[in-house]
Amino acid sequence: MHKLIHEGGVPIKAWIEGVPLEDAARTQLINTAALPFIHDHIAVMPDVHYGRGATVGSVIPTKGAIVPAAVGVDIGCGMMAVHTSLTASDLPDTLAGIRSEIERAVPVGGQGAGSGWKGKPGGIPNAISKRWERLDEGFKAICEKTPHLAKENSLIHLGSLGGGNHFIELCLDEKDEVWVMLHSGSRGIGNAIGRTYIEKARKLLETRATHLPDRDLAWLAEGETEFADYVEAMLWAQDFAMENRKAMMERVLRVLREELRSFTTDKLAVNCHHNYVAREEHFGATVWVTRKGAVKAGKGDLGIIPGSMGAKSFIVRGLGNPESFESCSHGAGRALSRTAAKQRFTLEDHARATEGIECRKDAGVIDETPMAYKDIDAVMAAQSDLVEIVHTLRQVVCVKG
Repeated sequence: MHKLIHEGGVPIKAWIEGVPLEDAARTQLINTAALPFIHDHIAVMPDVHYGRGATVGSVIPTKGAIVPAAVGVDIGCGMMAVHTSLTASDLPDTLAGIRSEIERAVPVGGQGAGSGWKGKPGGIPNAISKRWERLDEGFKAICEKTPHLAKENSLIHLGSLGGGNHFIELCLDEKDEVWVMLHSGSRGIGNAIGRTYIEKARKLLETRATHLPDRDLAWLAEGETEFADYVEAMLWAQDFAMENRKAMMERVLRVLREELRSFTTDKLAVNCHHNYVAREEHFGATVWVTRKGAVKAGKGDLGIIPGSMGAKSFIVRGLGNPESFESCSHGAGRALSRTAAKQRFTLEDHARATEGIECRKDAGVIDETPMAYKDIDAVMAAQSDLVEIVHTLRQVVCVKG
């Protein structure tokens, strides 16, 4: 059940029973709720924490406007999971080799496909060349309106993981059956699109007779050229992110086929955004719904809620709760900033927290250590009226950029 926060703007309905809401995030939510185009209320998920522009873990319905910074710069970031016929007994006693082969197959960090694969000229993988060609057509149309984007590190990142909290995992469910799960978004080009239109919105704010407590809440209004251009570019970036996850999944499954026995994948494959905008019907109106760190959880919708490097994850089915705009959390949510996590925890702490998991245990991932995140069990308990758990997964391999 949700708690009600109402301080001047539209109501804020927050699913935060048993989980913390930091003061900075609460202030940010109140500022967002005061915007003049919010429809009915704002919904807050239990993984809520402070973010740039808008709070991570918030669902923001708007009429006639979109806030680019609320969408963020990793447009279309999301999850994909595939269930295989493999079981724990099919995995080798030592998983270091499989992790190494996945890292070889999928470029990570700042690398793009050109630095990790051989294929067509320019490093485009043959396996994703058709995706490349289709996306390239849309990208050229975007660049006609926003020419400087052509200079960005555009499609070269298609099929690569990135860094930060992005990951590739092998997991076991309650029957010890193997799942492949990954988390990534629209990479460098999505970032460039986000930054471009956040700046455009800020410049337009200077022409509006409106004072905002946070310039990152600047918006683009329907009818403006910038709004139409942003929607086109943003929807393209969401498409890119979806195809990016598919391309990586194909490469990971190929590694497993080379390293393990023959196996099949079933129809239970989930590919869902959790940083995006969609046009939807809610409370009697057609609105733009921005989910910043939130997953669509319409009745029957399958979604993915990951924990952290050392915590379980969940495949869930949405209950279609209208009060949450049919949404649920996108993960556990950070309890500590990256800087605070690096200052507080040691390599020994991280090694203990990830014991039994084949993953990086070096200083470069201390900011992603499990203790930097909220308790995933508390997060799931707080949203029991938003989703039901279909599968509980535990990691055995985790690849980080």
